[in-house]
Amino acid sequence: MDGQPQRANGLKRPRRVSKLPFSGVSVETAGLPPGSARYIGDVEPTLATYSLYSYDEGSAVMRIPEDIGELLALIDLNVVNWININGLSGGTVEKLCAMLGIHPLVIEDILNTEHRPKLENFDDYLFLITKMLTMHEDGSIEYEQVSFILKGKILISFQESPGDSFKGVRDRIMAAAGKLRKLGADYLLYALMDNIVDNYFIVLEKLGDRLESLEEASAAEDDGDFLHSIQELKRELARMRRVIWPVRDSIGALARSDSIQMDISLSPYLRDLYENTVQAIEALESYREHTASIIELHLSEVNTNMSRIMKVLTILSAIFIPITFIAGVYGMNFANMPELVVPWGYPAALALMVVVVVAELIYFKVKKWI
Repeated sequence: MDGQPQRANGLKRPRRVSKLPFSGVSVETAGLPPGSARYIGDVEPTLATYSLYSYDEGSAVMRIPEDIGELLALIDLNVVNWININGLSGGTVEKLCAMLGIHPLVIEDILNTEHRPKLENFDDYLFLITKMLTMHEDGSIEYEQVSFILKGKILISFQESPGDSFKGVRDRIMAAAGKLRKLGADYLLYALMDNIVDNYFIVLEKLGDRLESLEEASAAEDDGDFLHSIQELKRELARMRRVIWPVRDSIGALARSDSIQMDISLSPYLRDLYENTVQAIEALESYREHTASIIELHLSEVNTNMSRIMKVLTILSAIFIPITFIAGVYGMNFANMPELVVPWGYPAALALMVVVVVAELIYFKVKKWI
């Protein structure tokens, strides 16, 4: 973990699933004036904790301040400062942003975890909202909003809940690996966004494995469990599509941005990141089409099997209808039925039934119905 204190009661935070995407309006917030700092989300917010990573090419230090005042006092504008906020409860977001001169509408958007990913360029800082996807061991996918504020050599990241999503980036900072320690806070923003997009591919790969398993089971399964599983996967892919498309747009806007917060030398990296999101979307669309084709193939197979069954039953019915008719005729108890008293009557009736059945089978064979 990143040194963040966990929730005291030890309870796990409920995993978020996507509802109607990016609505951002609730009964509690409807009618409030713009810029109202009110949390919006489908789970209870966790108590905010924070850490500060200060580094340059020569050194890197991680600190966990006691409060916001100590956090701001530890910021050294001669080095890169990454403030990582985990959790949105407790008024930490409002206090920190107010002390740094962040617009109230930005604070409102940070606390709105149902907000659509976007990029906003202010005079002295950049504001970016994106979505992080994490697949758990039970196969469920957690959708978490991550917001960034880039202001000079200060980068602030706001995560909904404590976690270790950026462990790889932190390890690279502390180990002086790669270019992170040599470049500024804008490159750190790119590295964190790249980490988020990489998680998209990890989730997509696991969903692809699940899709292959369902495809193999489609021929053998014909019950409701298979259809439930494939429909659930289809809904999950639709949720991901609603998330990744606006993330792609925000990264594209960042790549085209002329903000003074972003060095022009980062343009190739941002374009590459944009292409990665496009590739993730293409894989996602391919999975959605594949899922639809599996459902169609399964339903077609079910209909084909049903048609085979109905064909067999129809042929059997066609065979036994004339036999039943003959048996019914000779089952009538009329006095003047000579076949009932002659010695050959019973064998003759059976022979007639056999002739009718053979004739029907020959006819069906000629028509290629059997």
